[in-house]
Amino acid sequence: MSGADADERRQRAAGRGEHEAPPAPEPLPLPVVDSHTHLDLVSDAGGGDPAAQLAAAAAVGVDRVVQVGVDLPSSRWASQLAAEHPQVLATVGVHPNEAPRLGDGLDEALREVERLAAAPRVRGVGETGLDTFRTGPEGAAAQEASFRGHIAIAKRFGKALIIHDREAHAEVLRVLDDEGAPDRVVMHCFSGDAEFADECLRRGFVLSFAGTVTFRNARSLREAARRCPPDRLLVETDAPYLTPHPYRGRRNGPYLIPVTVRGLAEARGVELAPLCRAISDTGEWVFGGWGGA
Repeated sequence: MSGADADERRQRAAGRGEHEAPPAPEPLPLPVVDSHTHLDLVSDAGGGDPAAQLAAAAAVGVDRVVQVGVDLPSSRWASQLAAEHPQVLATVGVHPNEAPRLGDGLDEALREVERLAAAPRVRGVGETGLDTFRTGPEGAAAQEASFRGHIAIAKRFGKALIIHDREAHAEVLRVLDDEGAPDRVVMHCFSGDAEFADECLRRGFVLSFAGTVTFRNARSLREAARRCPPDRLLVETDAPYLTPHPYRGRRNGPYLIPVTVRGLAEARGVELAPLCRAISDTGEWVFGGWGGA
């Protein structure tokens, strides 16, 4: 996620008009998954209802998405959406910048996350993690307590852990090493350099690259992407944010995944179709099949 709190995220999303939507890209040769999106916020930004967004994505080869929860309302919404649409799976969690705002209610919120995580089409816990960009030292303890709670829930249910890490690389690894990471960990919107990528890959984590990898000033991200084995690579939109170049600053949506995938193929020096197949296979390994409950 962008790192803003829930109200700010929705206000920012609502400020993006329909005229800002980039055109549909050329379809991919093989289908892929958008491993991290927020269809609720895309709708708030004028991007149409979830069914329309899913249809637009499928038309260009993005046939599966993961709808990510960032607070209790969005987590409940994600779980319900996944129950209604076979091409959607859900994650549930409390964003690290939400955790300090909950105060004494954090434990209760984690209990609700645990309840929601039991649903069969909820396949991930988070986004959770640490963020020192938006939240100062006064919120560090609550962020870490929430992060540790999410790790325990993911391990209890055998589901993927979705990590938000903003300017907290060493601290995130410290907590994961201390608690013991789940079998499947996704570094959402990977933002580190090649050395940090190596540390994550050595631990068996999956790196998910957003539209930021296509930005002209993102050389370190592209180097990290080149080091990532195909079976540890995902792509995401984090829509409606992080729209890939050349549409940076406009509203994002799952239908724009092909732009990022093509950018990754160019950065890695590989053919497009095998990369699509690898991304799809990694998504199925991390989240399980989309077809059944």
